[in-house]
Amino acid sequence: MKTLICIPARYASTRFPGKPLAKIAGKEMLLRVVENARKAATKFENCAVIVATEDQRIVDFCQQNGIDVRLTSDACRTGTDRVMEVVNGLADKPEFVLNLQGDNPLCPGWFIEAVLGEYYKDNSVETVTPVTQLSWADLDKLRENKKTTPFSGTTAVVDENGDAYWFSKNIIPAIRKEEKYRDASEKSPVLRHIGLYGYRTDVLQKATALPEGVYEKLEGLEQLRWIENGIKVRTVKVEYGKYAPMASLSGVDNPEDVERVEAVLAECGEL
Repeated sequence: MKTLICIPARYASTRFPGKPLAKIAGKEMLLRVVENARKAATKFENCAVIVATEDQRIVDFCQQNGIDVRLTSDACRTGTDRVMEVVNGLADKPEFVLNLQGDNPLCPGWFIEAVLGEYYKDNSVETVTPVTQLSWADLDKLRENKKTTPFSGTTAVVDENGDAYWFSKNIIPAIRKEEKYRDASEKSPVLRHIGLYGYRTDVLQKATALPEGVYEKLEGLEQLRWIENGIKVRTVKVEYGKYAPMASLSGVDNPEDVERVEAVLAECGEL
């Protein structure tokens, strides 16, 4: 099997221009993401890591640090489109591609391993993404956060194989007689989605060619386009472990997030 971890890293962010090269605790954010990806890649045969960017400054940084990089069009609408452009340009194409966002320095390597491992275990899967089962305390926190930021945090419902029925910015499922469930288990029945995706390459080609879906547009969730078009989304359960505070900040969207990431790393230690 040949697999690829592709890291879209866009310089021209509206809210935070140049953020892939912003330093977090003395190290560029993109370098942190690449190091996490490389550690995970060593667990699998024939797994490569490539950065995809639209800006020469990021290309220069990668070349100075021995990182494989591809310059892509600045017309790409999404990170997924940028990943597809990289794959299309490869002479030796991978069978499975993992899209690891370049602004996610707190993505644990074992999440990457879980997504890749699912494909190595079952290469019939079409797409793979991780979820984490929320404790009741985490569910209470998510409910509180949604009072002020209703579109923060995505939840999922899945079948017995882990294939997703649906994803939503609402908290699903609703829970009748909740106290009974609280007394029975420390974990709630709610799965929170973690925005990390792996795709079989032929499925990635199909997905990027599809028009925007009805529910994708309403919820702002790209994976709903796939489900609307019959593409299965396999979920794998993961745990943050001692790095639990990382669950509240998965990506860097603005300059203020840098301080938040540094605070989490100071509390939890390096990944």
